[in-house]
Amino acid sequence: MDARREGGGQLRRGGRLGHRAMNRLSRPRAFLLMSPLLLFLGLFFVWPLVSVIWQAVSDPAISRVLPRTAAEIGGWGGEGVPSDEVQAAFREDIVANTDDMAMGDVTRRLNSSQSGFRSLMGKTVREVRETPDIALIEIDDRWGETAFWKAIQDNASPYTDAFLLSALDLQRAGSGEIEAMPAGSSANRTIILRTLWISAIVTLCCLLIGLPYAMIAASVTGWKRAVMIAAVLLPLWTSLLVRTAAWMIILQESGIINQVLMGIGIISDPLVLIYNRAGVVIAMTHVLLPFMVLPIYSVLLTVPGNLMSAAASLGAHPVRAFLRVLLPLSLRGMISGMLLVFMSSIGYYITPALVGGASDQMISSVIAFYATQSANWSMAAALGLILLVLTLLLYALYNRLSRDPVPTR
Repeated sequence: MDARREGGGQLRRGGRLGHRAMNRLSRPRAFLLMSPLLLFLGLFFVWPLVSVIWQAVSDPAISRVLPRTAAEIGGWGGEGVPSDEVQAAFREDIVANTDDMAMGDVTRRLNSSQSGFRSLMGKTVREVRETPDIALIEIDDRWGETAFWKAIQDNASPYTDAFLLSALDLQRAGSGEIEAMPAGSSANRTIILRTLWISAIVTLCCLLIGLPYAMIAASVTGWKRAVMIAAVLLPLWTSLLVRTAAWMIILQESGIINQVLMGIGIISDPLVLIYNRAGVVIAMTHVLLPFMVLPIYSVLLTVPGNLMSAAASLGAHPVRAFLRVLLPLSLRGMISGMLLVFMSSIGYYITPALVGGASDQMISSVIAFYATQSANWSMAAALGLILLVLTLLLYALYNRLSRDPVPTR
């Protein structure tokens, strides 16, 4: 008996050891199988996000082109003019630099902080390269002003929060405190608020259209339901640019809408439905409507179809039955659809750019302007980072609301 017990214990221990060995062998295999996916996510998702964050908080123009000046001017107290060592380092950096394009970036960066740097740097670079030991004050009297040296000191660090603050129409005062920019100097905050407002209007329009549509689609059966769902899915199979171009044709003064309204006598003159806020809302509502209908429809399919008739049999008015029975049960799908539509609409670019006017452009258009026209990648990254944070917060909320409730006993 004891021998059998000992043998059984050895078998169990051997089984456990074999199981552990198999687990150790299976882990590298599982990692190898997942490595292509991890590599794809790292290259096309994580790395772009890290690059955007880095670009939004980095400002290496001064420290890269004027490294000696950046190292020396850090110890300056900010009063009067810097010491002769700082000015000598500044002249050495100008002589050592051979990249005129990089010096142009430095000039533009300093000119954005202190007006007049563009002409001052152009004159200084020419004179210092000809006479490296010349005193800067002999080149231009502005080198005797504290403000110009202060601009170099403020931008000497390779890291800055200036772009993130500027994206919200904020700046740092001379004392280091955060303050609002002068009125009229920037409109980023206005455009962000406009983006949120347009997205909210589009979300509300999608809800008003999508909720009854989803209820009707969930209440019918057979080919009727198939046709209604196909009508919702059909726009998703068409290019966004094609749909936007179609709305440009439909909404123009000689388009279908104005022709029908004038033909039946509702209006006498064509309505202005394009290159304004109304056209943007109409086109975006059509494009984003499936993202509202499908979540509500999927939730309504789980609701028993006899609940409304049961409420009516108990004496409830149809409106009261809808408000007290069906609407609360569909609330989860409504919230999910609203978050999906809102998250998608705040990043829209093509539709507002083609259908809207100058006062209807959203934050994505401003990001495109900084990235492609002004070549201010840091500013574009800062605005993109704000949009990314907002989207991630909304996605976290959507993920929280879309979880299945934990069953309770």
